[in-house]
Amino acid sequence: MWRGQSSYTCKPRGRPLLRTILYMHIQCYEREEKMDQSTTATSETSLLKTLSDQMAGAVARVEPALVLVNGRPRQPASGIVYAPDLVLTADHVLEREEDLTIQTHDKRTLPAQFVGRDLATDLAVLRVTDLGIAKASFAVETARVGQLVMAVGRSASEGTMASVGIVSAVGGPLRTGRGATLERFIRTDATPYPGFSGGPLIDSQGDVLGVTTTGLVNGIALAIPASIATSIAEILAQQGYIKRGYLGISSQQVQLPPSQRAGRAQEQGLLIVKVDDDSPAQKAGLLLGDILVALDGQAVDDAEELRLLLSSNRVGKTIPVEVIRGGQLQTLQVTVGQRS
Repeated sequence: MWRGQSSYTCKPRGRPLLRTILYMHIQCYEREEKMDQSTTATSETSLLKTLSDQMAGAVARVEPALVLVNGRPRQPASGIVYAPDLVLTADHVLEREEDLTIQTHDKRTLPAQFVGRDLATDLAVLRVTDLGIAKASFAVETARVGQLVMAVGRSASEGTMASVGIVSAVGGPLRTGRGATLERFIRTDATPYPGFSGGPLIDSQGDVLGVTTTGLVNGIALAIPASIATSIAEILAQQGYIKRGYLGISSQQVQLPPSQRAGRAQEQGLLIVKVDDDSPAQKAGLLLGDILVALDGQAVDDAEELRLLLSSNRVGKTIPVEVIRGGQLQTLQVTVGQRS
């Protein structure tokens, strides 16, 4: 032992020093963790505010083109300005075709003229003279499952209402409660408050993805995709109704064995089990037992596809229909009739 050193000062001091260093590191780590948590919380708050601002901005963007529609005595509904002086709304909210009015975002109440309706899509068009409102912006892209959306309506004079949700399904064709087939639909879990029918389903930019309705399938909230809604609206504005074609047959889907496909890769077709008297099908020479496989160059696998192909632009036109008869492919010419 060196002179002047006590036994105390000569004891090893590594262990207390290590504890001190560890303690300092732990304290530093805890401070950094708290800072990280604070930074994360701040970041999350900022993201939520950004999203909130964006959704509020989306509603504000579509709001001027959103109108209140008075077409029934109990509950007003909503409508969308989709063209100069033209309003698109839901058909089932119009319980009359006269004494219609709309109310705009700037509190003007204006008379509206009934133009036309389509039962199959639950859409209707109104004309409002001197409306003077810019049309809504319709989305170019189709809706995607999981996409954040808002159902927006103006069902009261107090102003716009909105509910948020996601696109829960995109599908079709869909057989509706009105006995028609909807080519495509959007399903959402956004709450359709009373009077929202006829209003828009919008994306986070305020673009219209579809027209909301609860009038097609037992009150379930669906949206007619924008591309279909605007196409129907344009036809209604021109002629007031939608032409839907028919052939006059009853059919059932059947499998086509490879030996009976007449050289086609198609695995299914429609077996004709009935041909109506004096129908377009009978006049074209279609027979009981024929298997319909194509219409106007488009393959037909089931009855829903056939209904979709008998659209308004084919009504009254003579088009080719391909059938397998006795194992041989035959092409006949049929003039598509108009369903009354």
